[in-house]
Amino acid sequence: MSDIPAEATLDDVGTDATLRGVYIPLITPFASDGSVALDALAGLAERYLEAGVAGLVPLGTTGETPLLEADERRAILDVCARACRAHGAHLIVGAGTNSTRATIAATEALADVEGVTATLCVVPYYLRPNQAGIVAHFEAVAAASPVPLVLYNIPSRTGRAFEPDGLLRVANHPNVAGLKQSVGGLDDATLTVLADAPPGFAVLSGDDPLLFPLVLLGGAGAVAASAHVCTRRWVELTECALAGKVDEGRAHHEALLPVVRACFAEPNPAVFKAVLAAQGLIPTADVRLPLTRASAGAVEAALAAIAAAGG
Repeated sequence: MSDIPAEATLDDVGTDATLRGVYIPLITPFASDGSVALDALAGLAERYLEAGVAGLVPLGTTGETPLLEADERRAILDVCARACRAHGAHLIVGAGTNSTRATIAATEALADVEGVTATLCVVPYYLRPNQAGIVAHFEAVAAASPVPLVLYNIPSRTGRAFEPDGLLRVANHPNVAGLKQSVGGLDDATLTVLADAPPGFAVLSGDDPLLFPLVLLGGAGAVAASAHVCTRRWVELTECALAGKVDEGRAHHEALLPVVRACFAEPNPAVFKAVLAAQGLIPTADVRLPLTRASAGAVEAALAAIAAAGG
């Protein structure tokens, strides 16, 4: 295993609770001149934290991170860190790449950011490593990272699923806090991880339509892009699932499912950004190439679904 001491836990990086609840993988708003709209970002962070989300997840795919410059990424991180410190909320920072050395460097760079709870690290993509390589990658990153890891399993994007045997081995590492599971269903592998994960290891849904059933089966919450809209209702849904309030939670789930479908009708995060711009929360609906703006029809459908859900 690693030389990270067992006491290197979430408590050591500025939070007094394990991962639990809804986390928002923040979009990156752009101004009309193409720069990052940091004031709008700060407003979004405040809005979502006041609505009751457990924390923010900047610099993920929803934030268009591969399309950002290094100075932009740092400015975004500083804005989110200030907001999370002010609210006593979790800050989980995306830092995973398909290079073990680059991922270690990215996590080590978080050491001087006050209040970082954890780092979200994806299964190495494109290279399609075997399971032994995936395990070795995460163990190396966990051994070097100054903050706990949240593993990110999303085979539709990476080309490799992190299978339960290796995943559970890494889950027992003292510097690994949880998992964002985005496999498109409640498959046998997910059920195995939910059943056999060690105490304190948080399984978070990365598939918004599956948040409710996954939490009912033992998950701790979700990293949910759809919580950019109807945020309080997403918080209420998650709390119902955590408390086992099935009937009340199901009503939220059924109301929010059309929102998820509408907001993911085109490549993420284009529809979310168009909706937020239409609501006056960010200055433009712009995304960076190779992404393109959401179509007018998609935006209209999303706004209608959000209104029907009370968002």
